[in-house]
Amino acid sequence: MVLRLVTHFNVLADVLPSLLAQAETVDEGEGAGVLETTYGSLHVLNIERNGNIIYTYKDNKGNAVFGLYDCQTKQNKHLYTFEKDMQAVSCSVNSERTLLAASFIQYTKEGVRNELQTGSKCLTLLVEIHPVNNVQVLKAVDSCIWVQFLYPQAESHLPQNHLLLISEEKYIERFHIQITREDGDRVVIANSSHLPRDRIAEDFVWSQWDMSEQRLYYIELKTSKSILKCIQFGAGESFNLMFEMPLDISLSGLRFQLVNFGYDYRQDQEKLYNQPSLCIFTNHTGSLCVCYSPKSDSRKEITYSVFYLHKGYRKTFTAAPGSADSQVTKGITFLNLGYWVAVYSPGHFLHFLNIQHPDLICHSLFLTGNNKMAAVLPSSPLQSLPGSLILDCYSGKVYRATLDQSYLMRFLWNAHLDCEKMAALHCALSCGRDPGFSEEQIIQWISERVSACHSFDLIQEFLIASSYWSVYAELDDVGMLLPYSSVLTWNAEIPGIKLVTEELPLPLMKVYSLKGYWAKLNSNLEYIKYTKPHLHYHNSVVRREWHNLISEERMGKRRSTMYVRNILDNAMKVISNMERRTLEPRLIPLLQEEDRHQRLLMGLMVSELRDHLLRHLQRVEKKKIEQMVLDYISKLLDLIWCLLETSWRKHSVHPWILHLNNHGSAADFEIFHLMTRILDAASSLCFPLPPGFHSLHTILGVRCLPLYNLLHYIDNGVLLLTETMVMRLMKDLDNSEKNEKLKFSIIVRLPPLIGQRVCRLWDHPMSSNIISRNHVAQLLKNYKKEPRNSMTDKSSFPVEFLPLNYFIEILMGLESSNQALCGFEGHDNVDAEFVEEAALKHTAALLGL
Repeated sequence: MVLRLVTHFNVLADVLPSLLAQAETVDEGEGAGVLETTYGSLHVLNIERNGNIIYTYKDNKGNAVFGLYDCQTKQNKHLYTFEKDMQAVSCSVNSERTLLAASFIQYTKEGVRNELQTGSKCLTLLVEIHPVNNVQVLKAVDSCIWVQFLYPQAESHLPQNHLLLISEEKYIERFHIQITREDGDRVVIANSSHLPRDRIAEDFVWSQWDMSEQRLYYIELKTSKSILKCIQFGAGESFNLMFEMPLDISLSGLRFQLVNFGYDYRQDQEKLYNQPSLCIFTNHTGSLCVCYSPKSDSRKEITYSVFYLHKGYRKTFTAAPGSADSQVTKGITFLNLGYWVAVYSPGHFLHFLNIQHPDLICHSLFLTGNNKMAAVLPSSPLQSLPGSLILDCYSGKVYRATLDQSYLMRFLWNAHLDCEKMAALHCALSCGRDPGFSEEQIIQWISERVSACHSFDLIQEFLIASSYWSVYAELDDVGMLLPYSSVLTWNAEIPGIKLVTEELPLPLMKVYSLKGYWAKLNSNLEYIKYTKPHLHYHNSVVRREWHNLISEERMGKRRSTMYVRNILDNAMKVISNMERRTLEPRLIPLLQEEDRHQRLLMGLMVSELRDHLLRHLQRVEKKKIEQMVLDYISKLLDLIWCLLETSWRKHSVHPWILHLNNHGSAADFEIFHLMTRILDAASSLCFPLPPGFHSLHTILGVRCLPLYNLLHYIDNGVLLLTETMVMRLMKDLDNSEKNEKLKFSIIVRLPPLIGQRVCRLWDHPMSSNIISRNHVAQLLKNYKKEPRNSMTDKSSFPVEFLPLNYFIEILMGLESSNQALCGFEGHDNVDAEFVEEAALKHTAALLGL
């Protein structure tokens, strides 16, 4: 299954054995009755902020018993027993476990619950349970009441507790309970005769409790408009209205609805499926999503909307069931999975919505019933809890849900659509690192599917996405500063789903406090409100500066020595960082070559990316940003290296591939093709390549390509001639006619400085001829015409041609001033007289003599 559900709590496995152990004193004849009574009535009632789970059951006498399961110690604690047969609606315990609040539905004398009868009441009680001392009635009304203790942000022993009461009559009150300690640890309510209270909200139709962050969301209906509000509770009596904003949704048919205030076992689930569904999800990155599914009148399709309030737009999806003849008989469930929101329709589809980068639909994974999604989650009512927890309300199990990277990899191998490959790739990279998952699995898939995607470049997408997620865990603020995907637009349809995007008016909301999560949310709102264009880093400045540096080098111009040295120092930091990260020896010898151009590109990217992050992350320590930049670029280079290593191992290529005296095999050609794709992807993005990449690529090209194809690749910049590669060419190949042609074709395409060094190592007449031409050109480059003091004896010239005689005289004059041989002393294969002779012959040929 795409979702891995790990049982976090099981009421039958974690609670029932403890209850049965306590009942061992019961007579053997009554034991079966105790087990049957407890088993049939045991269910989870509430989950507190600290993760403790409150459950209830009935003992063999029919009494309502409340217990607590401590998720830290894995221990059960008895809280209180009400010696009366009542059905619990809600229960909550304070952080010190000294006070218990509970609400019940009382039965009529006939034993049948009938809320319309006058005698049927909801009773809300407050109990001192440390030790059991006093029971106080808070409410005795005809409508249902839900209770929830507020937990301070820091677990502290406060003298005052605060309790929320949520009434079906559409108001929320907060009680202030002053406690004192008597006789040691005995806790007593000091103001039991009169508990101060205040009204938090009223006239609302929907409310959701976030126990993890102590936030209360609710919707008020004002003049046919739905107003969403949020209250943040702090320590003590403080609370703040954080925002309010209109929601353009229809709540017709919505009965009074509460989310995450415990599960209401009295509700008819079939009726719940036929009314609108609404929930709110947040995470630590400052995202705020309102997930909404209206009342459905059609059983042939499902419509749901997600308000990405942190992005400034709303997306409405319309999905059809998995097969044409199937009908939607149940509603949909929204689940919060951190960076993803899952929309689940049992037996029909599962849609993973990317809430960090929801701009393009291709970044979200849509799985239909055809992908065997029918049994991915329990079909019983589910509650989504913070921390990617899911409560199965019927079974009493709490699951921790994570994306199954193994399933995603199998899905990747079998996916046919580009949109599925794109979404599954991002899902697999974003959900952390499972113990059994290795990024090499994705690299293996890419090496075999490198040409399988037509809508995007698979290597580019992998390089950008993997590098992004590698540093995102360190600092989520980089989410809006680093590129996430290589795809900027997506116009293709996703089979089975339709999408409509609407912009939301800005400002979205008025944020009243700017601390913690709210500061990040406000930063997201400011970003979409004022930032045009987006702040994502791109290499356009690096590309321009890099080309300028290379052009200036070729033209002989010089930049500031300090400037270039700083750039190369940046590159050395990246290489050193990579060497520290590389724990195992690699097959391919990269990073060992002095590839100046790639080091310049690497150093420029370090400089530009560092300045970009420092400019927008002014509160982050400079040293941390520096290391993040090095990690980011090191990750890019390491991914390229790993792609090559994987292909190398797959084809069982041996180290002798680095020699040029053998013809290339089919395996060599496969690696050459992969390197060409990597080069194209990196060049388009202006990403650096590991030093030594171009030498290996060109060596493979020499081995695998015919000469005319090889020269065509060189002339068009696909293959770059490095000094290391050319030196190996001169060393490995003999001077056969075929190899002479290859060597000469390579030498004439070399940059002048490299060409001169290579020619001096090739002991061949052709090499000497090239050296002669270059030498004469260099002599004449700096020649300044001076008055002739004397005429040279013409008889010494073998050619009776005055222009040529004059030229010879100039060369002799230059040689006499010791300028002729300064660059050639110490080289055995260069003869000064031969240089002169070759130069004269070449000039005579050009003049037609």
